[in-house]
Amino acid sequence: MKITDFFSLLGGLALFLYGMQMMSNGLEAAAGNKMKQILEKLTANRFLGVLVGAGITAVIQSSSATTVMVVGFVNSGMMTLKQAVWIIMGANIGTTITGQLIALDVGQLAPLFAFCGVALIVFVKKQKVHHYGLIVAGLGILFIGMEMMSGAMMPLRESEAFVSLMTKFSNPVLGILAGAVFTAVIQSSSASVGILQALAGSGLIGLSNAVYVLFGQNIGTCITAILAAIGTSRNAKRTTVIHLMFNLIGTTIFTIACITTPLTSLVESLTPDNVASQIANMHTLFNIVTTLLLLPFGNYLAKAAVRILPEKQDEQADVMHMEFIRPMETKRDTQIGLSAIAVTGIKKELHRMIDMAKENVEASFQAVKVGTTENLETVQEREEYIDYLNKEISKYISKVLVNESNPRDSQYISALFKVCGNVERIGDHAMNICGYTKLIEKQGISFSQEVRVEIDAMKEVCIKALEFLNEIHHNQQDNNQDVKAIEKLEQQIDDMTDDYRQKQLVRMQKGTCSEEGCIIYSEMLTDFERIGDHILNIGQEMGLGKVGA
Repeated sequence: MKITDFFSLLGGLALFLYGMQMMSNGLEAAAGNKMKQILEKLTANRFLGVLVGAGITAVIQSSSATTVMVVGFVNSGMMTLKQAVWIIMGANIGTTITGQLIALDVGQLAPLFAFCGVALIVFVKKQKVHHYGLIVAGLGILFIGMEMMSGAMMPLRESEAFVSLMTKFSNPVLGILAGAVFTAVIQSSSASVGILQALAGSGLIGLSNAVYVLFGQNIGTCITAILAAIGTSRNAKRTTVIHLMFNLIGTTIFTIACITTPLTSLVESLTPDNVASQIANMHTLFNIVTTLLLLPFGNYLAKAAVRILPEKQDEQADVMHMEFIRPMETKRDTQIGLSAIAVTGIKKELHRMIDMAKENVEASFQAVKVGTTENLETVQEREEYIDYLNKEISKYISKVLVNESNPRDSQYISALFKVCGNVERIGDHAMNICGYTKLIEKQGISFSQEVRVEIDAMKEVCIKALEFLNEIHHNQQDNNQDVKAIEKLEQQIDDMTDDYRQKQLVRMQKGTCSEEGCIIYSEMLTDFERIGDHILNIGQEMGLGKVGA
């Protein structure tokens, strides 16, 4: 094998993987946040769930990408562990399409696919058509890469050392290990199976030797999902355990079957003159049969994953952290369903922020009414947590927007970015209000019964508005009605502020309040009004976000 052949092999692998990435990006841009709605409707039924997993994987030609997507969905709370089981099973079936297309020699049409896809991107102005063009062009580039790899390995037929190495894979342990390691390195079972087919097509390996390598490749593909699960929730990690269990069980069953029965010979007899087709058929048989065998036991797989990774006390309970978002390591951290995962995770973290802000608003008004600094430290700690979440969510959103190619989803995520900033400002005003207790306690200021009633009224309307904000996300209809309700509450806050300022002037004229008390109360009314303004901003952005979704 010449150095130029080695370069061709690497170049072919690069084109193959890049083609998969193009198809993945095209599907993400075309579907975007709609992926969530599709999955919610279809994964409730195990059979539909398998079909969805197979369909998505067939489009992007990568079970790894589909499984990584599922890990993200489970981590963000979009999907339950039981729903994930069906998608994973379907993904394993869908990934066999690549091998079947290679066996059918679809690669001859690869340049045509590439041309058609690029033509859609270059000559058609519609953005949505560009997304479909990416998928078609990616498919063409993928098979061009496959053809390059196949041609680069032809000279290996003359290498006695390499041919000798291939014969060693008839040992089940060595074959499975080799397939698992190689697939783990390149992180694509489609690519590794394609390379195995290219070796077979070059006459370097037969099905009897390749079959165990093929089984190992199914195990090796789990490494991508395992890496994606690092830093995710317990449930997301269990998703990777299910994926690994599926392939380990399938490998065990088929290895025993190949050793003790004439299964390999039977598969060879179906296409005796086409080893690439034999490998594709065995790959398809492996995943379909394993799925059929395990389909009735899907819920038990989920339970087994929980037993392997049992619940444990949250070590981060007292540490500031994000529960529903896994920080992106790089600006190019892209995956299928990223929009849906990002939106769901951000919304859930914003729910946490709003709840914290609500607790601080309630505690702060109560502290001023009572006139003690007893709750000041707790409010301060919660405010620091709100600031932390604002910073981390903002960083996450900025990275998501870099990768987001769907205009409507970009608008939605941008709206959530503004919501985050406004929630943080509500936390600041709550902190201001609670901070007044230092001066109140120090100077022994006490408010009249009339003022205390006004403070209670301010607290109640703020809590009502904040609780309504958290309900808006769950109401999928009538955005205008939601926004109007928030506008009404904000106007009520403005009217109350004007009314209370007038009453304060009357008290000042009568001399029934101290100068220090008047100053503090005036500042508190300003904070109260500002909280209303930020609540209105959040309501308007949430309404915009729902339109964008």
